Amino acid sequence: MRRVLVTGGSGFLGSSAVRALAGHPAVEVVVAGDIRPPVQAVEGAVYETCDVTEKASVASVIAAHRIDTIVHLAAIVNPGTLSEDVEYKVDVGGTRNVLEAAVAGGVARIVVSSSGAAYGYHADSPEWLTEDDPVRGNDEFSYSRHKRLVEEMLAQYRAEHPELGQVVLRIGTILGPTVKNQITALWDGPRLLVVRGSDSPFVFVWVDDVVGAIVAGATGDVTGAFNVAGDGCLTVPEIARRLGKGTVAVPPGLLAFALRVGHALRLTVHGPERVGFLQYRPVLDNTRLKTMLGYTPGKTSSEAFDAYVQQRVR
Repeated sequence: MRRVLVTGGSGFLGSSAVRALAGHPAVEVVVAGDIRPPVQAVEGAVYETCDVTEKASVASVIAAHRIDTIVHLAAIVNPGTLSEDVEYKVDVGGTRNVLEAAVAGGVARIVVSSSGAAYGYHADSPEWLTEDDPVRGNDEFSYSRHKRLVEEMLAQYRAEHPELGQVVLRIGTILGPTVKNQITALWDGPRLLVVRGSDSPFVFVWVDDVVGAIVAGATGDVTGAFNVAGDGCLTVPEIARRLGKGTVAVPPGLLAFALRVGHALRLTVHGPERVGFLQYRPVLDNTRLKTMLGYTPGKTSSEAFDAYVQQRVR
């Protein structure tokens, strides 16, 4: 029986994970730790104030509830809306605090939500990325850089603290009925932007499948890194067709110039570094998720996108 702490337990993903874990037969206690109260409390879950930017805050919750498993979901989900210092403090510093508190508190297992962004957005990436490919990130894109730094930290802890079993989930683009973020905003206009010379393929994963992978990681015995995505991918032209919209192709150099000017004039939070984000999408192979972690997503990338279009809250 696991005693689980979910950091970020009141957030979009965390609240769903808390609900699933609270009803799982292998879980004795689930503690939702967050700096804000839940929108709707889950019956059977315990709620605690837990600030990952303060190691003592995490340590006190671990000790009070005799936590043996941590699901670390506390992170900045919409990069660019806060200062980079704040994003670093939460994403990188927060993960360091959780890892230190976990080792000091005798925690046996940790599940960490990473991202396909950890691989980075690179022209020489393989068509399909596997967990054996290097985690390179992008220095010019803070979110991707932070994910790489977190993964480097996790690798160090695997070497120095093998008693703390790790499940690292490199998650693709999450979709769900209420999802609204920088990626879904790309589809709001009358025509979708295509970077000339690139189809910009996306891998999607339905939120329930992310939760399923989290639960499998928290309640199972397998450790390792796993790409979390539905089968297959969708290119921007395919996405446009499903939305009944057209596309506009822009050369990468022109797009970088427009973003540089727009950012300088404070017309957009995006700078020229986002061209690579659109041009070289990391496309995740989910074979290891299915064969080793033992979780098969219920929806393909295509099905997840169609479900988003049908169910989205406008």
